Amino acid sequence: MDHFLYRDGTLHAEDVPLPEIAAAVGTPVYVYSAATLTRHYHLFTEALSPLPHLVCFAVKSNGNLAVLKLLGDLGAGMDVVSEGEYRRARAAGIPGDRIVFSGVGKTRDEMRTALQGGIRQFNVESEPELLALSEVATSLGTTAPITLRVNPDVDAKTHEKIATGRKEDKFGIPIARAREIYAQAAALPGLQIVGIDVHIGSQLTDLGPFEAAYTKVADLTRALRADGHRIDRLDLGGGLGIPYTRSNELPPLPLDYGAMVRRTVGDLGCEIEIEPGRLISGNAGILLASVIYLKQGEGRDFLILDAAMNDLIRPAMYGAWHDIVPVQDGGAPTHVYDVVGPVCESGDTFARGRPLPPLSEGALVAFRSAGAYGAVMASEYNARPLVPEVLVQGDHFAVIRPRPSFDDMLARDTIPQWL
Repeated sequence: MDHFLYRDGTLHAEDVPLPEIAAAVGTPVYVYSAATLTRHYHLFTEALSPLPHLVCFAVKSNGNLAVLKLLGDLGAGMDVVSEGEYRRARAAGIPGDRIVFSGVGKTRDEMRTALQGGIRQFNVESEPELLALSEVATSLGTTAPITLRVNPDVDAKTHEKIATGRKEDKFGIPIARAREIYAQAAALPGLQIVGIDVHIGSQLTDLGPFEAAYTKVADLTRALRADGHRIDRLDLGGGLGIPYTRSNELPPLPLDYGAMVRRTVGDLGCEIEIEPGRLISGNAGILLASVIYLKQGEGRDFLILDAAMNDLIRPAMYGAWHDIVPVQDGGAPTHVYDVVGPVCESGDTFARGRPLPPLSEGALVAFRSAGAYGAVMASEYNARPLVPEVLVQGDHFAVIRPRPSFDDMLARDTIPQWL
């Protein structure tokens, strides 16, 4: 469920008509619903009750400071994968003891920043990273809390580019070697083992792969405890999918996911950490765009928008589907368009053969389910300014990231004196 609904034929974000935002901010623009973000966060906290738990929002899905602060004020932790994301979480007011540092390539500088600023734990992904973290923590005279991310060799049956739990993927350590590497970690100075981490991929629409991975983690927990390790936390990652189209079969509900978590690891007495991103922010945002031209081609009509692949790259990068709807309800779809952007790439195509109501130049359209992996993956390709972002709460809205001017963009470059 989201809070983008038609009222009197006009699509609204909560109580704000989208044409009002377009008139004030211009298009393209990302629009987020505070009510949807709040509801989706609570779905997870309720699903994991009564187990002790912490829901850590995956900052990589949407890193806007206003979004992070909204979720942090609700009690969310943050899952970060870079120093920049760590600094974003701290700038949004998230305390260090609610920040989990993931990622396969943490640098020593990033480790140092997190140790000095406060961190809940590092999810360590390799033996070299263990050695580096031990070295950094020891040099600072402190102790780094760690889990080891294990790779359970479970195929999540998701897109090739977002699968992370198979043995051929770059993430984690082989689960078959986990006891050996936990023993190494326990012998290193400056490290404190607190739990186990696992994450098998993104946009999963079936609980089966989760259950297979978590069952392996439960067995590993018992084995590690028998080896003398203290395992107090299980970081189960994120990855639960969302419906990108109203016609698709619905992914599992957080309530069903929570029941599966309790069934597989609920008897271990561990605090459960999860790292959802897409399911919290995905359906909480839309990309609002305007029609520039209608163009007739050979056997097809093109709907050319002012939004482009640099604003929303998921269709070009993953072949991803987003529902595209008119902001003014035009009735039944009676025309078929290829929906494209103005960037000089054939890949700048959002949809082919998409049925829509008849549209005219200047009409507004909305890309649904664009709140995750939208603005965070945007670029200034073709020297197009980064898309702005707006947060709606009830009947009011605020620009939470402005569109940079062309002068702002040019000012970031420096021409050497010798030119």
